[in-house]
Amino acid sequence: MPQQMTGAEMVIQALIDQGVTDIFGYPGGAVLPMYDAIFQQETVRHILVRHEQGATHMAEGYARSTGKVGVVLVTSGPGATNAVTGLTDALMDSVPIVCLTGQVATPLIGSDAFQECDTVGITRSCTKHNYLVKSVADLPRVLHEAFYIAQSGRPGPVLIDIPKDVQFAMGTYYGPTEIEATRHKSYRPQVEGDTRLIEAAVDMMLRAERPVFYTGGGVINAGPEASQHLRELAELTGFPVTSTLMGLGAFPGSNPQWLGMLGMHGSYEANMAMHDCDLMINIGARFDDRITGRIDAFSPGSRKIHVDIDPSSINKNIRIDLPIIGDCGRVLKEMVRIWRSKTNQPRTEAIAPWMKQIDGWRAKNSFGFQNSSTVIKPQYAVQRLYQATKDRDVYVTTEVGQHQMWAAQHFPFEMPNRWMTSGGLGTMGYGLPAAIGVQVAHPDALVIDIAGEASVQMTMQEMSTAVQYELPVKIFILNNERMGMVRQWQELLHGGRYAHSYSESLPDFVKLAEAYGGVGIKCDDPAKLDDAIAEMINVKRPVLFDCLVEKHENCLPMIPSGKPHNEMILPDFKGDVGKVIDAKGRELV
Repeated sequence: MPQQMTGAEMVIQALIDQGVTDIFGYPGGAVLPMYDAIFQQETVRHILVRHEQGATHMAEGYARSTGKVGVVLVTSGPGATNAVTGLTDALMDSVPIVCLTGQVATPLIGSDAFQECDTVGITRSCTKHNYLVKSVADLPRVLHEAFYIAQSGRPGPVLIDIPKDVQFAMGTYYGPTEIEATRHKSYRPQVEGDTRLIEAAVDMMLRAERPVFYTGGGVINAGPEASQHLRELAELTGFPVTSTLMGLGAFPGSNPQWLGMLGMHGSYEANMAMHDCDLMINIGARFDDRITGRIDAFSPGSRKIHVDIDPSSINKNIRIDLPIIGDCGRVLKEMVRIWRSKTNQPRTEAIAPWMKQIDGWRAKNSFGFQNSSTVIKPQYAVQRLYQATKDRDVYVTTEVGQHQMWAAQHFPFEMPNRWMTSGGLGTMGYGLPAAIGVQVAHPDALVIDIAGEASVQMTMQEMSTAVQYELPVKIFILNNERMGMVRQWQELLHGGRYAHSYSESLPDFVKLAEAYGGVGIKCDDPAKLDDAIAEMINVKRPVLFDCLVEKHENCLPMIPSGKPHNEMILPDFKGDVGKVIDAKGRELV
């Protein structure tokens, strides 16, 4: 039934009607009416952050680990501009967020009023859609529409800018059902794939001799059923499977058909399979430059199928032979049905030579490293962390840099929605607040942020948020006292000129954790690492773990800048940077 209420009350009622239970925000003058409405109800819990960027990353972690829409509430001016990094991050990685921002009263818009900025203009390029609500009569429709847009089609962030006088104004509130009955949706993404095209794709798969499934974050975004259909299709076909950074967990890391992640720091077998395949089946990935490498040398001999819900992704970077627009889960389900209607047998015999070739590439052990008994190698630290947690339902976030890639290489995932990282934007500072958002959504789960000492300091203040709300996140810092990925590129591409890629004054992370009211642990001895990790896991409070690792370790393998997939730098286990190896295993100059 329609109800009379203020605009601020409409916002909170809409959140309740949309099933929202937690929001992340920071108050200010332009949103005080909404905060007053929050104070007068008990359904929606508000998490007070320490910086608006942290709020957006928390909402991202919440959304990626649940499949629900994450919600942010910030004030006008600097509150909105501080949220821009997280909004851009969510747009790049297709994360559904609704960001509510306050705005100065409508008569003051354009007058350079206190804490005024053109929020809609600033965020137009970093949101899926945005609104400036100038009348309380429009507010109910906009609120419900924002949730629909954020989670429909290719997910993404939606911003609603609400002037203060609109928050105070009285109006008629309509629930989502009443709104649906009275309006026509102009945004109608295509979710069902064309059956004729899907059948053509299956026919191509039945003829392929060197196929590979190339999967991305779209499989995760399509929900757990999509991951299940992918696993079913892989079993039916017998085809090998690789994934982008954002798609990890859609296919189990323990499955023998799994090739590991592909791309700049992907496995040798995944990249070589991508280069030499005769059929590439891209499901929910966007041909990012970190995957393709040199465009004119990308998978040159393959026919390419691309399944994506976003039509703008088709033929955007790579020319496609067979495009299928639709929801990944529904397309995969239809592929399974059509495959079974044609044959119920995997193509094991037909692709046996291909799988043998892949086994040869796998034997290169491209994720291998030379361990040490005196210093903790970062790869070893990630492996020991995995061993300590593999029997638990663990959620992992990361910051951005070498540690992020080592986590992707050495921490296998069996299930979707357990891996949260900043892929497209590469946002340093993402991991800690994202872990807090995950922990809010899964209060009893083990949540670990695999961090770097440089990245984690970008949003370190959110440790205070974790302590306040008793969220026992674990921040596992691979501390090499360097901006590791920057240092690595300076070594490889800039003649070892390490311009400003190291920190001369790092904090004592143990004391810093204690200052925030958390727990600090430090370890620099490989022999003591397992016990220290066990201590971290068993503490039921926020923990900052300072793991001192080898300072000059490079993240390998690596596709050098401007090189194709079949020219990778592989580790040689002798302590130096490695060798560039071609498809026949020959060292290249």
